[in-house]
Amino acid sequence: MDKYSSPSDNGLFGQRVSIAVGITILFAALVSLFIVSFDVFLLLIAALLVALPLRAAARKLHETIGLKEGLSLILVILGVLALLSGMVWLLAARISEQIVQFKQQAPQALEAVRNQLESSSLGQQLLSNIPSVEEIQQNSAKLMAQASGILSGTFGALSNIYVVLFMAAFIVVDPKLYRDGIILLVPKAGRKRTAEILDTLNHTLVSWLLGQLFSMAVVGILTAIGLWALGVRLAGVLALFAGLISFIPNLGPIIALFPALLLASLDGMDQVLYVLILYLSVQTIESSVATPLVQKKMINMPPALVFGSQLVIGAFGGLLGLTLATPIMAMIMVIVKMVYVQDILDDDSVQVAP
Repeated sequence: MDKYSSPSDNGLFGQRVSIAVGITILFAALVSLFIVSFDVFLLLIAALLVALPLRAAARKLHETIGLKEGLSLILVILGVLALLSGMVWLLAARISEQIVQFKQQAPQALEAVRNQLESSSLGQQLLSNIPSVEEIQQNSAKLMAQASGILSGTFGALSNIYVVLFMAAFIVVDPKLYRDGIILLVPKAGRKRTAEILDTLNHTLVSWLLGQLFSMAVVGILTAIGLWALGVRLAGVLALFAGLISFIPNLGPIIALFPALLLASLDGMDQVLYVLILYLSVQTIESSVATPLVQKKMINMPPALVFGSQLVIGAFGGLLGLTLATPIMAMIMVIVKMVYVQDILDDDSVQVAP
């Protein structure tokens, strides 16, 4: 034993080492648990994106016309269901017809692309990766089975949808129960601040979703008008797909472009060029007009940060993680700004939410 240290000092040092090791093990266990249950976390975020806007709309209706919150919530849910049912009734038959036509015309469009590529040396090098019409027809059943397997593995098919709706139902009925439960886990001195952070997260998610729906509508409507004016086949289904896939920032518009170019190739390379210009124009309008309007109501995130979060979260959560990467990053930014910048660094100059 060191002559300068006493048994009490050694005991205190051992106690501190034990605490440090315990905290490290606990942190590692929590991180491991989070990674293992990351899919469940994504489903919870999806449920919040369903439940919180419904609850916010019910609260707004309650404040506007004075109805009880429970009755307001029922009216909001019935209104949403009626709107969705009306859209399905108006569009389902036409869209399903166009999807059938797309399945029939896609092989022809692919063959037209093949013929165009044959006219250049670079195109001839790419032909080996493009299947012929006969190969597509012969392997269509196999390709559809593989596609179904991919979608089932990514979303958990209908089971994940059921889980999301199930959790959303519990949250929308009584969100205060879960909010208060989280607050109770925090020491009394920090409960007021925790409530402020949770309210800000709620506002951020609702604002992001409403803004995203607005951007999706802008993309869908402008794309439909442009494709109809150009006389592109299946303009309705292409515009619907463009609007829906734009829910994924950055990558969504790129994905939406390929089927449009494929069908445009049936009418020649001039039509392909026009469609390309149309989609670039729609994205320019969306990014320069719709997005700034949206960012006035939600947290402003740099595009590079959004893209990086999509790569990282998508690597863990697949397509669902890629889809929900932006709202997750918005939540992380709120927590960092409020907990680290404002509370720890004592800097109140940073703006958390508009």
